[in-house]
Amino acid sequence: MSNTRLIEAYLKTDQGQVRDHNEDFISSWEPLNAEEAEKNGWLYIVADGVGGTDAGEVASQFATERTIEAYLKSEEPNFGQRLRDAMQLANADLRHLVAERAKKRMATTMVAAVIHNRLVYIANVGDSRAYLYRNGEIRQITKDQSLVAKLVEEGVITEAEAEDHPQKNVILSSLGSEKTAKIDLFEHALEAGDLLLLCTDGLTRHVSDSEICQILQELPPAEATDKLVELANLRGGQDNISVILVRYVAHPQIWADSAVKTTGYRSFNRMALWAYTLFLAMVQTVLIFLAWLWLHG
Repeated sequence: MSNTRLIEAYLKTDQGQVRDHNEDFISSWEPLNAEEAEKNGWLYIVADGVGGTDAGEVASQFATERTIEAYLKSEEPNFGQRLRDAMQLANADLRHLVAERAKKRMATTMVAAVIHNRLVYIANVGDSRAYLYRNGEIRQITKDQSLVAKLVEEGVITEAEAEDHPQKNVILSSLGSEKTAKIDLFEHALEAGDLLLLCTDGLTRHVSDSEICQILQELPPAEATDKLVELANLRGGQDNISVILVRYVAHPQIWADSAVKTTGYRSFNRMALWAYTLFLAMVQTVLIFLAWLWLHG
């Protein structure tokens, strides 16, 4: 869970029932004070590595860590562009790593979200998804960069046919697979109580959007996170399963307001102390003068 009362975040990744290791990687960066919140916001990332053996898990972790590092170092004022630039830098670094290790294939999908003030900026490459849940309704924000999604878009197959298509897992873009990754960027306003879900296809291949919506509606975020992973496993767990569920509780301005109140209170205390010290000095002066009069009277 997030360590702030403004944003609640729950992160969970699971190996699933079929794979012998976990190639997913999830991570977050959260501010500790108002200054950090204003400068960087909150950052959450889900990545699904591809490449087999240890290549996938190395790629997902490496790209995630590089993205966070590049994002925090950047001075780009546009948070969405800053996130996309960080992912492109991670893509370049991952390609260098692939060359150094002489790997034929080491890549990863990624969906990342930055929450700053009342906005969320979401960047994705591949088929890991971001959903927004609000007032009993859910909608997918990202667009799958996959072969079947492209075929559905072009009317070649239906959404029902896409569910069992033999090339369902073929993605069209990823970090590490091309010189310039195709990174989509989305921006949305947030309202108090909104839920943001980031996940890999290990969840969505087993749990439908309507089922996700029902779980988010019926359970608190912490329990919903566990339930989503549990349900995917009960239905076969054919892939690694990763979920980040973020609840937007309140606008971070609360921190700034709190800081102003605290500063004002401390300033008042300092002024009161100075006044008290001056009063004591005056009393001491009067007593010394009276004592002098008494001695010389």
